[in-house]
Amino acid sequence: MIPIRSESDTTDTPVQPHDIQHYMRPGVLQFQTLPPLSLYIHLPWCLKKCPYCDFNSHEMRAAELPEQAYLAALLADLEAALPLIWGRSVQTVFIGGGTPSLFSPQAIDQLISGIRARVKLAANAEITLEANPGTFEKDRFKAYRAAGVTRLSVGVQSFNNAFLHALGRVHDRAQALDALGEAATVFDTFNLDLMYALPGQTLAQLQADVATALSFKPLHLSIYHLTIEPNTFFAKHPPAAVDDDLAADMLDLITNLTGQAGMGRYEVSAYARPGHACQHNQNYWQFGDYLGIGAGAHSKLSFAHRVLRQVRLRDPARYMTQALTGNALAQENEVNRADLPFEFMLNALRLADGFDLPLFAERTGMPLSAVQAGLDQAQQQGLLERTGEHVQPSARGFDFLNDLQALFLPQQL
Repeated sequence: MIPIRSESDTTDTPVQPHDIQHYMRPGVLQFQTLPPLSLYIHLPWCLKKCPYCDFNSHEMRAAELPEQAYLAALLADLEAALPLIWGRSVQTVFIGGGTPSLFSPQAIDQLISGIRARVKLAANAEITLEANPGTFEKDRFKAYRAAGVTRLSVGVQSFNNAFLHALGRVHDRAQALDALGEAATVFDTFNLDLMYALPGQTLAQLQADVATALSFKPLHLSIYHLTIEPNTFFAKHPPAAVDDDLAADMLDLITNLTGQAGMGRYEVSAYARPGHACQHNQNYWQFGDYLGIGAGAHSKLSFAHRVLRQVRLRDPARYMTQALTGNALAQENEVNRADLPFEFMLNALRLADGFDLPLFAERTGMPLSAVQAGLDQAQQQGLLERTGEHVQPSARGFDFLNDLQALFLPQQL
């Protein structure tokens, strides 16, 4: 998951947004067409803050959630942002958190209906909702489906109770199994989240987790290496780390087991059956646009001559107050032209299949010559493969992705 809702964003003072004409003025970039547009909605509350989590999340009991007040703020925020996306169709919607499944099906129904009333939503738009087994209730998943959610993402992380406890999860193995059984029945497409390289984890324990996950025949599987992020409990009290060799063996095991189940590794941390890659995340990796609403949400929006980034206020109470006034922005800036090549490559090179070279100019408004030196160097080092107008990371490049991406840093080009 890309950092669109990071705990490390500390600015929480409103900034005044510009008039739309400010973004439409002439500039150095030249976009012939605008990228696909996605909508991200952040629901910031959890029953408990996990020790590894650096997302903008806040503990609150479900019974205390200000559902209606937050929904009103979200829709007011969306309305205030509409001039930035006039005429553009929203291809995907992702409702993330926090724990969105703390919100009632009725609230999610209101939210999706409110979105449909305000934006041009593609006819077959993918609408994803994140859910945790600890907030699972029988028939709730059916109600989310009826509300318009087309894809569920279930945050399991592990089926081992000891690891779940160490990760601070509020669910246990039995709850995870029940939730996944229901998800597999209700949704045509659902994602299952796992983590690996957990403190003290063995290959056999990881194999058991992956085998259990695959037994539900998910069409999409996200598997993340446990990392220690700044401003988290684990950063202050780090657990024992798995050594690099064992972590590499674990990744090989995951890739082998998922391959045997008919799933391909299409992105660094994502595996899917053919035709079931997450469309929303693919838009991120292909440097598409996204409007983010909700406390702490990030946006990336393109105009004819510039790329804009925005961040919403992080504190939920402050966000709700300010959104109702039409100004929930904490940060806003244009992406520097010199930074665009790296930003594009940082995302696009995460895809195993890479990208067609014309996409660079299409998504950045810059000529391919801006990255030609990096492409040449990456090929020379065996990190990148090129066939005609198509490039993709080599097997070595995928294993040493940070080295490959670093070749496109501004000072390198």
